[in-house]
Amino acid sequence: MARSARSAKAPKRGEAAKAARASKAVSPAQAAQASKASRAEAPTSGRGGGRRAVAEVGAGVDGGSARLTPDRDRPRSWSLFLDGAPQSHVDLDDPTRLVFDYQRRLGHVIDLAAPPGRPLHVLHLGGGAFTLARYTAATRPRSTQQVVERDGALVRFVRETLPLDPRARIRVRTLDAREGLARTPDDWADVVLADVFDGARTPAHLTSTEFLVDARRVVRPGGLYAANLTDGPPLTHLRGQIVTAAAVFPELALVAEPAVLRGRRFGNAILVASDVPLPVAELTRRAASDPHSARVEHGRALTDFTGGARPVTDADAVASPAPPPTVFD
Repeated sequence: MARSARSAKAPKRGEAAKAARASKAVSPAQAAQASKASRAEAPTSGRGGGRRAVAEVGAGVDGGSARLTPDRDRPRSWSLFLDGAPQSHVDLDDPTRLVFDYQRRLGHVIDLAAPPGRPLHVLHLGGGAFTLARYTAATRPRSTQQVVERDGALVRFVRETLPLDPRARIRVRTLDAREGLARTPDDWADVVLADVFDGARTPAHLTSTEFLVDARRVVRPGGLYAANLTDGPPLTHLRGQIVTAAAVFPELALVAEPAVLRGRRFGNAILVASDVPLPVAELTRRAASDPHSARVEHGRALTDFTGGARPVTDADAVASPAPPPTVFD
């Protein structure tokens, strides 16, 4: 049952950066940026040339406490926090501006799914602040999109505070991600994006072979599946997810920062899969040119990276590991 809306406490100095340690493993630079945004109300122009403050807003949601905090320098840019952890960032003036590294890398997948500007059918498993749905609508007008988000109270809070463009063809469904996937017709999506977290962990039932078999059913021939994964040393979860995807899709690539791939720190990795060869060269170029450059592994190197891991099934699936409390120290 959804909790009633309530105001969230104003964050203490540095709270957001500390909370990032329990989030989707955003980078230290992004945690610092979120902290900067949370320390002050953002000024903006009022009537008659005056100044007024854009304050953060909060609400109780099914998953805990949600807070939307405006950026200091861009008052129409907002960071979404869930229980103090940064989850998404949205720039209402420029939806193509992706701040978090993992979102930027998923944006590359959307960009490479078809020639520029061509409308797509996109299924988003996990909604957050609808950052990537807004990005797709801006970069590929007339795209048809479905967003599946379990937290109905969060959906209402985000839609009321940061409304979607009414011209965008975005349908939001309040369902569990796997249930929403099961209800999607065969060969419906050009792209399926999985970015689902319960707190800071991907739920177990979204890590199995059975889940990915259903995802492949929904992806059209030649389409793309991409998932935001998080893990840290010894990378057991990440290796298992690669092998699980390889049991379903013949073509794979993994995008992550070198320190994550070497098992030196906890972080994000984007797994991309398809039934046709992937645009590895262009994906590599884009990932390397990002503000925090990443590496792309594929082919034999990716197979060797898995180190003998076995595919995950519903019977033995577990949630992804939680980030260690010192991940950004």
